[in-house]
This record gives sequence, structure tokens and C-alpha cells, in this order.
Amino acid sequence: MSLHLYDTASRSMREFVPQVSGTASIYVCGATVQGVPHIGHVRSGLNFDVLRRWLQRTYEDVRLVRNVTDIDDKILTKAADHGRPWWEWAYAHERAFEDAYTALGCLPPSYAPRATGHVTQMVDLMRRLIDRGHAYAANGDVYFSVTSFPEYGALSGQKPDEVHQGESAATGKRDPRDFTLWKAAKPGEPSWPTPWGPGRPGWHLECSAMATEYLGGTFDVHGGGIDLIFPHHENEQAQSRAAGDGFARYWMHNAWVTLSGEKMSKSLGNTVAIPTLLEQVRAAELRYYLVGPHYRSTIEFSREALDEAVSAYRRIESFLRRVVERTGAVGDRGALPDAFVAALDDDLGTPGALAAIHRRVREGNTALEAADDLAARAAAESVRAMADVLGVDPLKWTDAPAGGSGSRKALTALVEHVLEERVKARKEKDFARADALRDRLLQAGIAVEDTPDGPQWTLKDD
Repeated sequence: MSLHLYDTASRSMREFVPQVSGTASIYVCGATVQGVPHIGHVRSGLNFDVLRRWLQRTYEDVRLVRNVTDIDDKILTKAADHGRPWWEWAYAHERAFEDAYTALGCLPPSYAPRATGHVTQMVDLMRRLIDRGHAYAANGDVYFSVTSFPEYGALSGQKPDEVHQGESAATGKRDPRDFTLWKAAKPGEPSWPTPWGPGRPGWHLECSAMATEYLGGTFDVHGGGIDLIFPHHENEQAQSRAAGDGFARYWMHNAWVTLSGEKMSKSLGNTVAIPTLLEQVRAAELRYYLVGPHYRSTIEFSREALDEAVSAYRRIESFLRRVVERTGAVGDRGALPDAFVAALDDDLGTPGALAAIHRRVREGNTALEAADDLAARAAAESVRAMADVLGVDPLKWTDAPAGGSGSRKALTALVEHVLEERVKARKEKDFARADALRDRLLQAGIAVEDTPDGPQWTLKDD
């Protein structure tokens, strides 16, 4: 069986055949860098890291582009709330996300473009759309005309008459269903020059411009969370195809991580931050927990489920270490069992892939008990090969810090920044703001104690 993936656009399983022989291309919607990453944020990066690793078993060149949205209403608002420049706020949290991806074993993307670095490409795309009659300028804004594109709604199944973009009302819109490509400059906000006036990009425009810049007008896979299907990905597809590009040939979407049945979200206050978790479990164990369920299945986060994943991972680790102690170093190029290959070829069936790993572990343990070192080594090499595809090979994590030091450094920088702001507020006798900053840290699981040497902080779970 060859690789088959569930394509959101066709609502069916489709055989994966790359556009260019020997090369696979993937664009993944990355982070909007407004705050500290939580497990809901990084799940997408992990799922598509597994896809990339699996494709690398077949194709010589696998290109993965994961963007950074570094200009956005939420970024501007949060930076203003903390009295920081927007660019500093965005960059600090971009580093926190990169630390989280690295700590959890994600391979570095082929490129990680920032939205603010691609305004020229966005202007070109808007010009193409206006020339084709699919976009128009009004009062310094630029909008996409939904009714000009008959295929609108094909990806998400939305009916054009029922479309609600979730944007605020604007006097320049010809139709409330139209969506914003470019936002006219507002006092105090960053802006860039365009033929239609200064302003900043709309969210949907950014990804179309960056995807086509690095992967071409037509590429293989576009990925992201299911919450992006509408309006973000629907609008990306509409504007790109209206401009004349083929855009994504396959659309893949991972499900949410939920807490108490609700999508994990900062606005709901129900997030589990990566730095906090990496103080409690090892990064490899957290990765195992997040890649184990099928990418289209919701993960209902619980400590009990996480503990079960930790125990399962350690059974793999224990077996491999027993073999190494008994027989010496073990390679990672063992045979991939048919069941493992079939599971991943069936829409990245990671639960079946993990079942194949544990089956081989049991066989290897039986061989160890029978003093059959050759069979044990063969099993261990096979286990390592399979685990490597999922990014959870314990022997490759040997030198990794047990608590995710990169993410701890990012957390430390962010917390100390908030504490500096609190000290400043207290000096200015703005005690209401100082208390609000302390409460914000407490809500994030960080306890603050004022001492003669200055404020000291600890994670509540430390």
C-alpha cells in the first residue's frame, strides 16, 4: 500500500503523489507569536514533523515551510498592555515557540518566514487580485470580493450566503462577506507603504504570499489545525486560486487538544504551557503523548493520560537499554515491520504504529529472557528504526536535558520581563498595575515572593 492521506478539500482518502517526482512540499501554518506556547499550539508542529519524517523515507527532498505570524491584532494589543514595543513582544515569543519545537524534537523547518518580511510579495498578490477583478481598495483597506470567486466555500463546505468572516464592520466593504487583505494604517500602529496607502497585512494574505514564495504557485500539502479551515484556509485558497495559482493539492488538518471538553485557548484560560509541562516530564515523554493519538483525533488532556504515555515510553526505553547493556551499541536501521508501514501509510496512523513498536518490544524482551541475543538485537534495531520515524527513539534522546532547558530559558526571560514591569509600576506607585501583573503570573502557575534581594519566582509545581 502506498501513502494515503485524508484530504479535507475532497473529504476523502487520497493517494499521495507529489507534484514533482522525488520532492515533497509542505506548508504548515505556524504560530501567531502573542504568548507562551501551550500543547495545543505545538500539536500541529509535531504532527507534521511526523509526516515529514515519514516522507523522508521515500523522497530525496522533503521541504517543510512553517511560517511565523509576527504582526497581528492580538500581538499589538498584548504588547501595548505590557508597555512593550510590538516587535520585541513578537520576537520574545517567537523564541519561546522555537525553543518548544526544538525541545520536543521537531526537525528544523526548511524555512520559517516571518510575515513582516514579505510585504513585497503581499503587495504583488493584491495587485494580481485587483487586476483580475477579485479585490478592491477602499479608504486605504483592500478587500477580497467573495462573490467574484464561484468556488468560494469549496474547502470548508461553507455556503456563501451564510458566510461570517468574524471581522469588524467596515464602511468600505461592498459586501459583508468580503474579507480583508490589507488594513489601512491607524495612529500608533506599525505600517508599510503600498500603492493603496500605508497599512499592515491581513492574516489570510500573509500565508498565501509566503507559501507561494518558497514552495511555488502549486505545492503538495497545506497543514494546520481544524480551527483554521474556516475562515483562514478557505480564504487562503480563494485568494491564491483567484490570482491564478493552483496552491495546495492536499489539505490536512489536525484536531484540537482540549481541557474539560473545550479547545485549549488563551482566551478561555484553559492552557497547559509547554515550559510548565517540561518541568514535570521529559521532552521525549511529552512528544510521545502528543504524537500517539491519530492526528485527526481530539486529545482530551489529563494528567492520568500523560502518566500512561510516560509509562509506555519508558517500557520502550527500558527494553533498548537492556539490549545495549547485554550486547553493546544497537543500530537504528532495523527493518520496519509491515504493520508499522501499513499504519503510517493509512493516513499517518500513529496509534497502529506505536502498537507495532510495542509488539516488537515484547518480542525482544522474550528473546532477552531466552538469552537469544541475536533476536533481541534485531528487535531493538527494528524498534529504534520505527521510533525514529515518530521522533521518539530513546537512544537519540540520551543527551537531552530531562526538563527542557531551552524552554526554561525562554520562560525565565518572559517572567523576568513581567517582574521588571511590576517593579517599575511599584516605583511609580501604580499598585493596581503591579497587582495585576502579579495576578497574571499566578494565573500562569508562577508564584512570586518579594524579598530584600528583589522579587523571586517559582513554578507552583517546582
